[in-house]
Amino acid sequence: MTKKTNVTSPRPNRLEKLAEAAQTYGNRSFHNYSQIRNVAETLRDEFCLFLDEDRLCVFLVPPKGPFAAANAGSAAFSVSGKGFLPLEPISFGLAVAITKFGDYMRLVITCRKEGGYMYISPEKGREHKLSLPINDTEMDALIEGLYAHLMEYFQDGVDAYDNGDYGNTDIGFDILRMNS
Repeated sequence: MTKKTNVTSPRPNRLEKLAEAAQTYGNRSFHNYSQIRNVAETLRDEFCLFLDEDRLCVFLVPPKGPFAAANAGSAAFSVSGKGFLPLEPISFGLAVAITKFGDYMRLVITCRKEGGYMYISPEKGREHKLSLPINDTEMDALIEGLYAHLMEYFQDGVDAYDNGDYGNTDIGFDILRMNS
C-alpha cells in the first residue's frame, strides 16, 4: 500500500482519535468504579452499624468464589483483575454476620450508575435507588431493605419447612462458618 500525502489538509491520525476515545472511556470507567466503590464501602459501614454497633459484622468480599470474613479491598469487585477497567455495572459481595459464632452469609449486590443516581440490586431482591451524592434517608431505606431481604430468606425457609414444602427455595446465598 502506498502512502498518500495531502499537503493542504492533513489527514487526522486515527490512532490518536482511538487513543482519545479510549482515554475518555477509561476516565468514565474509573469514575464509575470510584462511585460504586464509595457506595459499597458506605453501605458496608452503615449496615454494620445498623446490625451491631460493638463489633465488625459486615465485610466487602468478592461476589463469587471463596470468601472470608475480611475486607477484600479491590478484589471485592467484579471488575477486579480485568486489566482495562470495563464500563459496566459492578457487583460486589457483603459478608454479613448471621450469628455470634462466626457464621457469615454472602449477599451479592450489583450497582449501576445512571445520571445522578445509583441503582443497587441485591441478588434476587428488590432494586433500590440512591441519589448521588448519597443522602442518609435513602441509605437508611436501603439498609432496612437489605435487612428485610435477609430476614425473609430465613423466614421463608422456616415457613416452607413448617408447611412441608421446603424443596428448592434457596435464593442463592452462600453461608460460611469461620474457624475460630
